[in-house]
Amino acid sequence: MASAREIQSRIRSVKDTMKITNAMYMISSSKMKKAKKVLEDTEPYFYNMQGAITRILRHVPDLQHPFFSERHRVPVEERKIGTIVVTGDKGMAGAYNHNITKMTDEFMQGPGHHKLYVLGMVGRQYYTRKQADMDGSFRYTVQKPTMHRARLISDEIVRAFLERELDEVHIIFTQMQNAAVMEAVNMQLLPLKKASFTPAQIPADILQEEIEMFPSADAVLDTIIPNYLTGVIYGCLVEAYASENNARMTAMQSSTDSAQKMLAELSVQYNRARQAAITQEITEVISGAKAQRRK
Repeated sequence: MASAREIQSRIRSVKDTMKITNAMYMISSSKMKKAKKVLEDTEPYFYNMQGAITRILRHVPDLQHPFFSERHRVPVEERKIGTIVVTGDKGMAGAYNHNITKMTDEFMQGPGHHKLYVLGMVGRQYYTRKQADMDGSFRYTVQKPTMHRARLISDEIVRAFLERELDEVHIIFTQMQNAAVMEAVNMQLLPLKKASFTPAQIPADILQEEIEMFPSADAVLDTIIPNYLTGVIYGCLVEAYASENNARMTAMQSSTDSAQKMLAELSVQYNRARQAAITQEITEVISGAKAQRRK
């Protein structure tokens, strides 16, 4: 059995660690609440952009536009697929980063030539070690996502798609279903699918008024769709940021609970060690007294 002093030292160490996990829990909680507030503030923008595209397609259902081009002539094995991978900048968030990299690895095993646009330090280090085909221009932190950063990403993937450097564009990020459930999601950004722009997906309070397009529907879509993609990417970044902090909250809460259980066990061990030391001292005193009486 460890001595009482050693157990006391372990108790102090566990208490210090518990202070850190509690502090990280509070910080992650604050960041997650701010991220959810930002996401709620940006949703009207996203829905209005989606609604505008829906109204254009409603007026011109047979419209042929490059952003909706499926490129069926390109064989499946030769399709160039770009994937934006949103990971964290650090660990201590449970299985958050592992779930993203696992889904990405499984997706890359499919047909086609895959190119990665990795956001987050954890993902960049992981795919650098794997020597994956990775674009090096997106060296952004995923902390506190901004619309400007989302626009830079959107501009690059739109350029690559229109210049046929890419035939498909996906984004893999973590979506927070609720406080307890987070799920890695693979969303296709390009080409857009007309079936996804249906009035049923638009909230009831969004107006569906008649519109006039000038100079043409193609020209309007050339402006609206990049902004729409910027909004989608920004929403994904904010969602991933909130999910990361929620995962870190859960991990820190679990660590704090484990530390409390460990403290309870160490307290029992300390009391036993202290009682054993007291018993030993009493035994030694009694033995000494008996020895003195015999003399």
